[in-house]
Amino acid sequence: MTLKTQILLLILGIIFIPQTLFAQVDFNKTVEDDLGNFEDTFQEHFYEALKQKGIENYNRAIESLKKCLELDDSKAVIYFELGKNYTQLKNFGAAEGALKNAIKKAPENEWFLDALYDVYYQMDDYDKALKTVKQLVKFHPDYKEDLVSLYIKNKKYKAALKTLDELDKEYGVSQRRDFMRNQIYNATGGDKERIENLEERVANNPNNEALYLRLIYRYSELGDKEKAFDTAKELLNKKPNSHTVHLALYKFYLDDNNPKEAINSMKIVLTSAKIKPDAKTKVLNDFVAFVKSNPQYENDLLEVTTMVSGDSNGKSNIELAQYYLQQGNKELALKHYEMALNKNSENFEVVKNVILLYIDSKQHQKVVNLAAKALDVFPSQPIIYLANGVAFNHLNRPKDAIETLEIGVDYVIDNDQMEIDFYKQLSTAYRMINNITKANAFSKKAESITKQQ
Repeated sequence: MTLKTQILLLILGIIFIPQTLFAQVDFNKTVEDDLGNFEDTFQEHFYEALKQKGIENYNRAIESLKKCLELDDSKAVIYFELGKNYTQLKNFGAAEGALKNAIKKAPENEWFLDALYDVYYQMDDYDKALKTVKQLVKFHPDYKEDLVSLYIKNKKYKAALKTLDELDKEYGVSQRRDFMRNQIYNATGGDKERIENLEERVANNPNNEALYLRLIYRYSELGDKEKAFDTAKELLNKKPNSHTVHLALYKFYLDDNNPKEAINSMKIVLTSAKIKPDAKTKVLNDFVAFVKSNPQYENDLLEVTTMVSGDSNGKSNIELAQYYLQQGNKELALKHYEMALNKNSENFEVVKNVILLYIDSKQHQKVVNLAAKALDVFPSQPIIYLANGVAFNHLNRPKDAIETLEIGVDYVIDNDQMEIDFYKQLSTAYRMINNITKANAFSKKAESITKQQ
């Protein structure tokens, strides 16, 4: 049970406890009026309203509450309950009126004000919501964050920043408030203010690595690479064992034509257990791109790839495999594609490239083994059937080749060359089992398509 609920029940208890409980009961005294009947009727309607609200029958609840008002319109809680029921029905005008009446009777009641604030917020009336939250702030400082949000919605950015500064000073910075602060800077183009705020934070928290990195990022975003580089070097000086600073430094070293330090930073990033795989993937991509333009540093790339454990989904290995494939080093390309395949066996491009490299290196049994698994995942990819058929023919298993090729050729669509390859392999397989008629028929099909090209 929440604190609000407990207090509300306590209030209701005080309101509705019969007065006889507070006085000596005289059983010899004659009843002089119908006060008891009045209180019973009032309570009956009120609790009926609570019951109907509990089963979400808000119109019936409102009817019972109106009967309560006819009997006694002095109790603020009746107007509060009316407001809550009207809010559920999205009748915001009536809800606002009822809650204002409740607040008139109990102006210091936080829950009444909070309910009115909710109505204004649902109405998108941020101006009235702002005025209400200003009243709520005195009850609890948490409402100050709501105040900031409403200042932003009302485009009162200076007031929002002032309130954020007050909150940060009193409670320290928070991720949520930083998000709101950046919303304001983005809306106002306040890059200077954003930088000044970060610079002040760094000055006040010189050992906070995350703040340095954010400042480096913001300098870089504004194109002030000199300040960004200087800040990164300052962080390295303060924290020489930092790994994350090298996520920024390697870029600056490359731009500064300092490949030795750039490579050193990339190696630190790629071999660090503290840096996330996605970040490593980006650095490795940059490393590969750098070596393409500067092949004299290929040995450094080879060295680091033997040290890298790889990312969770194999992206780094795919990049390296593509690089080695372009360099004509099929052996290393296959090695990294296999590593990527172990990370993610449902990446079709990886599966296809591994199979084709197996065929190229005459590892036909491996083709058959991988194709059997791959066809469960990619049952309509003709290239897998074709590669499987090629492998079966090389393994002297023509019947298996025929079976897989005849299934796969039906999946070939608008690809003449692949269709030709299927017919040639089928011709070879039938020739191996001495079915010369079919072998010649498939050979003629291949020739016919070739002539039409």
